[in-house]
Amino acid sequence: MRFRLSGLAVLVLFIAVIIGRTLSYGPSGESAPRLEAPDAPAMSGEVIGRHLGEAIRFQTVTGKAGDPEAGEEQPWLDFHDWLAATYPTAHEAMTLEKIAGLTLLYRWEGSDPSLNPIILMAHQDVVPVSPGTEGDWDAPPFAGEIIDGILVGRGALDDKASLITLMEAAEGLAQSGFAPKRTVYFLFGHDEEVAGVGAKSAFALLEERGVTADMVLDEGMVTVANAPLTGGPLTIIGVAEKGYLTVELQVSGEGGHSSTPPRDNAVVRLSRALVALEENQFPSHLNEQPLKDFFRGMAPNMSFVIRMALANRWLLGSQVEKELAKLPTADALVRTTIAPTMLEGSTKENVLPQRASATVNFRIHPSDSVEKVLDHISKVTRDIDGVEIIALDGFASEPSPVSSAETQAFAALSAAASSSVSLDAPIVPGLVLGATDARFSYGVSENVYRYMPALLHTDEIGGIHGTNEKVSLENLARMARAYTQIILLMDEAQ
Repeated sequence: MRFRLSGLAVLVLFIAVIIGRTLSYGPSGESAPRLEAPDAPAMSGEVIGRHLGEAIRFQTVTGKAGDPEAGEEQPWLDFHDWLAATYPTAHEAMTLEKIAGLTLLYRWEGSDPSLNPIILMAHQDVVPVSPGTEGDWDAPPFAGEIIDGILVGRGALDDKASLITLMEAAEGLAQSGFAPKRTVYFLFGHDEEVAGVGAKSAFALLEERGVTADMVLDEGMVTVANAPLTGGPLTIIGVAEKGYLTVELQVSGEGGHSSTPPRDNAVVRLSRALVALEENQFPSHLNEQPLKDFFRGMAPNMSFVIRMALANRWLLGSQVEKELAKLPTADALVRTTIAPTMLEGSTKENVLPQRASATVNFRIHPSDSVEKVLDHISKVTRDIDGVEIIALDGFASEPSPVSSAETQAFAALSAAASSSVSLDAPIVPGLVLGATDARFSYGVSENVYRYMPALLHTDEIGGIHGTNEKVSLENLARMARAYTQIILLMDEAQ
C-alpha cells in the first residue's frame, strides 16, 4: 500500500511539473519599451493602388547576376523619372544620390545631428514571370490591374509595394510640413533579386562616411492573418536572416561502356554522398535565438497541447522535432537546411561518366556558420571514396547577427504594427529564411529588422515570386500609414 501511495505521489508531482511549466511558458519578462503610435495622415488605398499599378508597368526585371546588362537600364531610368514626378514634395525635401548606377539613396536631413539616422529599405527589381504561365494570371503580370480591390502584378508584394508605400509616407509627411529631427535615409536597391551590388555598394559608402544608424528596416516578415501555430493573426518582425552557401560535390571514376559497369562507379558514390547528407541533418536550434523568443512570444495564443509540448521539450523534444520536420517551413526555421538542386553525369545513356556532380544549396541558421557546414559535409561523406567538396564562387553569406527585440526601434515597429496592421496580433521576433539586402547593413547598424507592415494570409504570401502575386488596396493603406508612424515614432524616440 505504501509503495502504491509513493508511486501515486510521484505521478502527481510529475503531472504538476508538466502543467506548471506549461502555464508559465510564455514571453520573457524583458521586453522593449512600449510606445504609443501617433496619428498619421489619412491614406487612400485607391490612390496608392493606382500608383503601384503604374510602378509595376516599369518592367525592372532581373533574372541573373549582372542584370540589368549594359543597354537594358531604361526601365529603371524611366521608373526614376516617374518617382520624381509622382512624389514631387518628397523629392524637394530630400537629396538623391545614385549608387552603382541605378540604386537610389535618398537623404532627408534631420535638424538634430546628435540623433543617429534611420534607414528604410525596399528594392526596385522584380523576378521574371515563368515563360508560358502568363495566361494563368488573373490579369497580365505587368499591367498593374486592380480587380475587386486587389492589385495583381509582378512586384505587387516583392517589393514595389514597400517602395511605393514608403514614398507615399514621405510625400504625405512632407506635404504636412513635417521636418525630421532625425535624418531619414530611403535606400532602394536595383538588383536585390540577383544578389547584386546596389545595396551593398550603398552601405559600403555609408560606412565609409561614418554613418551609424539606430534602425535599418527592410522587407522580410509580415503580420500573418492565419498563423498555423496560433490559428489567428501573428506579427513577426525579422531580427535575423539565414546565411547562404552552395557547394558542388564531385566524384571521379572510370568511364567506359555501360555494358560492363563497375559496382561502385561515380554516380553510385555520388548518390551515397547525397543520401548521407539527407540522413544526417543539422541539429535543431529550438532553444537558441531567435527561435527561443519566437515560440515563447506566441505561447499565450497557442492551444494547450502545443504549448505543453514546447514547454516540456526535456520530455517531448524528440516528438516536437519530428512534428516540425513534417512542415518544410517549420523545419527550415529551426535548423540549417540541405537542398540538392542540380545533378550532372554522363552525356549519353550507355556511357559511364568519368565525373558526376551534384549542386547542393544550404541555408545556414544563425547558430551555425559556413565553416560548420563545410565541416559537416566532410564528416558525413568521409567514408565515401573520391568525394570532392567545392564551395562555388558567387553569392555566399554567413548568417546575420541576431538584433535585439528590446530596442526602441523594435518598439516603434511593434507600435505601428498594432495600430495600423492588427491590434490583436501577438508580436514576436522571427528568422527570415531568404536573403535580403539588409544583410549588407551591419557595418552601419546593429539594429537591423525585416518587416513589411501588411496583414497577409498564407496563400497571399505564397504568391511571392509565383503566379498571381497580389496585394489588397486595404493593405497598401495599412503599409503607408504604418511607415508614416514608424518615421514619427523614431523621430520622437530618445
